[in-house]
Amino acid sequence: MSPSSGTSDSDAPRPTRAGWEPRDPTLPGQKPPPARPAPPGPGRRRPRRVLRTLLGLLLLGTLLVAGALVAGYLLVEIPPANASAVAQSNVYLYRDGSPLARDGEVNRENVPLDRVPLTVRQAVLAAEDRDFHTSRAVDPKAMLRAAWNTVTGKGRQSGSTITQQYVKNYYLGQEQTLTRKAKEFFIAIRLGREKSKEEILQGYLNTSYFGRNAYGLQAAARAYYGKDVDGLDTAEGAYLASLLKAPSAYDVTTHPENRAKAVARWNYVLDGMVTEGWLTPADRAAARFPAPQTARSATGLSGQRGYLVQAVEEYLTSHGIVDEKTLAGGGFRITTTIEPATQEALVQAVEERVTSRLDPTRSPADRYVRVGAAAVDPATGKVLAMYGGVDYTQQYVNNATRRDYQVGSTFKPFVFTAAVQSGAQTQYGEPITPYTVYDGTNRRPVEGWNGSPYDPANEDDESYGEIAVGTATDLSVNAVYAQMAVDVGPGNVRRTAVSLGLPGTTPDLTASPSIALGPATASVLDMATAYATLAAHGRHGTYTLVARVSKDGRDLAPPAPVTRQAVSREAADTTTSILRSVVEAGTGTAARAAGRPAAGKTGTAEDDKAAWFAGYTPELATVVALMGQDPESGRQEPLYGALGLPRINGGGPPAEIWADFTRQALAGTAPRDFELRLMPGAEEMPEVPPTPEGSQDDWYETGEAGPGAAVSRSPLPPRTPVRRQ
Repeated sequence: MSPSSGTSDSDAPRPTRAGWEPRDPTLPGQKPPPARPAPPGPGRRRPRRVLRTLLGLLLLGTLLVAGALVAGYLLVEIPPANASAVAQSNVYLYRDGSPLARDGEVNRENVPLDRVPLTVRQAVLAAEDRDFHTSRAVDPKAMLRAAWNTVTGKGRQSGSTITQQYVKNYYLGQEQTLTRKAKEFFIAIRLGREKSKEEILQGYLNTSYFGRNAYGLQAAARAYYGKDVDGLDTAEGAYLASLLKAPSAYDVTTHPENRAKAVARWNYVLDGMVTEGWLTPADRAAARFPAPQTARSATGLSGQRGYLVQAVEEYLTSHGIVDEKTLAGGGFRITTTIEPATQEALVQAVEERVTSRLDPTRSPADRYVRVGAAAVDPATGKVLAMYGGVDYTQQYVNNATRRDYQVGSTFKPFVFTAAVQSGAQTQYGEPITPYTVYDGTNRRPVEGWNGSPYDPANEDDESYGEIAVGTATDLSVNAVYAQMAVDVGPGNVRRTAVSLGLPGTTPDLTASPSIALGPATASVLDMATAYATLAAHGRHGTYTLVARVSKDGRDLAPPAPVTRQAVSREAADTTTSILRSVVEAGTGTAARAAGRPAAGKTGTAEDDKAAWFAGYTPELATVVALMGQDPESGRQEPLYGALGLPRINGGGPPAEIWADFTRQALAGTAPRDFELRLMPGAEEMPEVPPTPEGSQDDWYETGEAGPGAAVSRSPLPPRTPVRRQ
């Protein structure tokens, strides 16, 4: 052994084929080599495989979910709105803004967000989604929480945000399916990226259901509080917001047993507003539960409402404000010119004088009676009231706007107006004034007419001899007015009638002597417009039924009223002067019951199929007509025997209705006299001379367009009163 090695040769490693043999670790001074790990067995390899598999599956699942989300977002487009979500009613209002009617099955009226008071919007957010303005369109945590609560028996719950609820209301439907929920999820995400929060909130408020068949906040405000949405206060808004959770159950008027729950929900909404800083504690403490009004039936089209809606729709379409198809789509808010109190006065007058007196068992003719009436403000041309029939749901034809009954002698004032307007003269060169004398002989052929011979009959074939125009107007002498139409020129008469307000398309408005006796078939509303022009001193403004039209908060301005001087003031006022005599001493004396200065004219259609009274005060022009129509065949029928009277004529029920209505409509206003500017020579009016002997009825005139005439051949009479017998 070498002295320096400290080991023997036998201890040294020995070479082998592959290198050196290791030293013996058991020998002194040798370190054991590190232990080699044993090869893993089957039991030790399984947990690692499971872990790697789970991690792989999790990664794959994450990728699949992410892919599905991306694919869903890319593939699911925002669909068009569903039909029920965009369906709206047209809402019709009286002149003062109170509800008149609505049409359509869906009670909805969309309003812009800025019409909803801020505190009302905040009440809805406090009830449904307090983080709406700061949160995303969807809330997965809330959705999972709601699903868990539903699965675990805590009741069906919704984790939907306002955006998701809007998507469900507007784009999808109410069905509870996974497919619908998936679509709702993706559409909400897209909607949240493409629309502002304000647009989404506006859509939500206009589509949500509040009970009482009210869709949208505006309809709810009307249904529960009888006001428009911009008139809601905070407490009322909080109650409507609380209804969103359970509309029918929380209606305390229909379900009083649930009042405690409804009040608790209302308190929850207000407390939430305080928590969010939207309501001060002091205002919260001062709030009182706002009990809603009793549920009312929908304002449909029964009674007069349907006639008014029909007339308004015709006005809108005929004046080019909105086309018929667009109007049928709904969503219009239409303020009419109809005054509620004036409308009610007209309905009451018809009920009192006609409807309540009809008894078909006593008189078969009573089943034929129809009434039409219209009242116009002469100063503005606004239609203030209209009576279309007994009930729109029973008689659909509007008697105030139909144009199939002759107007009879209510047309005669237009002949005289044309005479003054044109400075016409008789066949003998005499100017036509209220004092001009004509021959009122029954069936006297007219002179100066180159057409077919014409010789109209007077009422009851009475002959009046020489008679002044004013008196002939009082007694409605056909012979006088047929001759006057020839003297003025039938074409001039026609043009004057159209200028006053009759449509140029009026049937039977022919340029012949018969035009004077009223064979034209104008409507009650047409005649009211024309008589309003006379009341306005000859200034004509096209009638209007609409004060304002809007849709989705945007005004569609109706045409501005256009007025013009249709005839001279002297022509209109001189006509008024002779029509005042008709009321004071002629066929229209029943109109004196109105208790104020009035002018008017009676009229009867051929064969007594219609009876008219057209009259006016300085403030109001009204025309009333009774018409005969068989309810089964639709044929026009005479009114002989109706209302227990031998005949129905303009001086009877029509004039009585006019007087009752005018008295009620103008109650509380001081009577005004006419301020007339008469034509030269018309300052005085002679009294009506004695009526012919043997007359069966001194005060009824005929509107027959049969043969008959009179000639003008006498000089002007002295201006001295003639005593009436």
